[in-house]
Amino acid sequence: MRNLDVIEDALDIIERSTGTRPDMTTLPLDDAKTYEMMARGDSVGVFQFESEGMRESLKKVRPTELEDLIALNALYRPGAMDQIPTYARGKRNPDAISYPDERLRPILESTKGVILYQEQAMQIAKQLAGFSGAKADDLRKAIGKKNREAMAKLKPEFIEGCRRSGTSEQVIEWLWATNEKSADYSFNKSHAACYALIAYRTAWLKANFPAEYMAALISSVMDTKDKVPFFVAQAEQMGIEILPPDVNESDHDFMVVDGNIRFGLDAVKGVGYAAVESIKRAREEDGPFTSIWDFCERVDGKSVNKKSIEALIKCGAFESTGASRKGMLEVLETAQAAGQKAQQDALIGQGSIFDLGGGTDGGGAAAAFAAPTHPPIPAEEFDQNELLAAEKESIGLFISAHPLKTVREAMRAKVDCSLADLSERKDGEWVTVGGIITQTKRLRTKRGDHMMFATLDDLEGQVELLIFGRTLAASEEAFEMDAVITLRGRVDHKDASKTTVVVQEAEIFAPSEEEIEKAKEEAAKIPVGPPPVRLRLDATVLRASVIEELKSVFETFPGESTVVLEMHTSNGPRVLRLGPSYRVARNAALQAELDHLLGSAMMETAAA
Repeated sequence: MRNLDVIEDALDIIERSTGTRPDMTTLPLDDAKTYEMMARGDSVGVFQFESEGMRESLKKVRPTELEDLIALNALYRPGAMDQIPTYARGKRNPDAISYPDERLRPILESTKGVILYQEQAMQIAKQLAGFSGAKADDLRKAIGKKNREAMAKLKPEFIEGCRRSGTSEQVIEWLWATNEKSADYSFNKSHAACYALIAYRTAWLKANFPAEYMAALISSVMDTKDKVPFFVAQAEQMGIEILPPDVNESDHDFMVVDGNIRFGLDAVKGVGYAAVESIKRAREEDGPFTSIWDFCERVDGKSVNKKSIEALIKCGAFESTGASRKGMLEVLETAQAAGQKAQQDALIGQGSIFDLGGGTDGGGAAAAFAAPTHPPIPAEEFDQNELLAAEKESIGLFISAHPLKTVREAMRAKVDCSLADLSERKDGEWVTVGGIITQTKRLRTKRGDHMMFATLDDLEGQVELLIFGRTLAASEEAFEMDAVITLRGRVDHKDASKTTVVVQEAEIFAPSEEEIEKAKEEAAKIPVGPPPVRLRLDATVLRASVIEELKSVFETFPGESTVVLEMHTSNGPRVLRLGPSYRVARNAALQAELDHLLGSAMMETAAA
């Protein structure tokens, strides 16, 4: 499994960075930092908990122990999802958990009153219906394999057994209905526990060694380039800087330097294993490289050819020598020739007459010419766009900067949807999005018309574009590689595995400096965090316990919106602003809970 490889890679990086290697087999399962991170929904890159829906579920449940992660693994499935609020409510307020039959308490207590696992169905069958272990296992198998026929054969015996044990008809009906429903989603706990343990280990690594874990994650997706920018952006959001490879520091793989992630030399296009080994060997024998001249003299030219050195220069791997990339590329051919001659001379034992030394005053001609001299490297550098293009060419992504970062606020003002949010849009819905073209594939239809598939990236996600002939002809320049564009098109979800946008129109996005600054100023005026949720209530018809019940509901739907209660009382209006502990995420599920709890007492719900 990829996630097990990620864990091992992260441990390797931790060991290289710190000199110690955490033992996953003795990992404490009660790490507060890990659960705090998960409770915030900060689980991108965590096994089984990466999806937006799962992150929202984490915020609702606020896990504090492994049992919660095990339960969420089983709950986040079609058919069981509607029990997440019930579990979350029981988690926040154990006194609110109700058991239709007291004999169910020891069986369902760990899952907050929810029948969730196949093992629980077995226990209930034994305790309430009097099934033998073998018979209860038959029921578990029937549920697990969705064998309705086998379940139907066991139903009379289950009902009769429950009646003999004194179980009420209402509870019997509820238990069997749950069994039938469970056939659509039930999970065995041992399976969920295995997944949850791997999830916990990845979460622990992310919480305690964030740079090392993100380095391992990025390394794991290097062969699927679409994921690399996503995880790089996530790392940057965590305050982790992504550094280019460095001939004086990098190894084969990613490493962590002062809490930041440095690319390994293996990531550079055209630089193979033998080349990296040759660079490392020269570095270990005679110390850091001082210049491109020094590099070409000391590194085996057969292992590291001109193409490899060009790629290293372009991605910034020689930055530590202090020379400009443009200047190094200009002198590279000369540097290689000088380096090759120096290596050939060393092989045959021939040196300059000045290498023989002579004299005793150390300041004579021999000392002055003891090492070859080289012309200075031109200081002129590429402009920003050329530097970024060179990085993209040599390592597959932008490192020193990103073309979209400088125009981020201006683009946000122009579009109505980020690429990461497209999956939530309806099929056929019109959207305006923007980003940078990262892949193109031009082809012809059966009728001979031109069309193109392209990939559009922004700072948060990626989407495939479908461009037909007329649109392509009208906006040819917008679909060049690395073009920054905005477009209008229709969302297409016909392929369940991906989201596509069918483009109707597109244009190059090139805002002026004034437009960029104005957009930044406007963005700075936007309040941080979502607006408050205001509940307008008629207090004259509310029962006395409603405030406590409301708090329990708010705890079930944690988020960033402050709750303000505007109550109409017999003594006039009263406003109650709840504290940070009761901030909520406004969604349809919260609205349904409020409607159920307050009924006619709720005059209005509003975000303002």
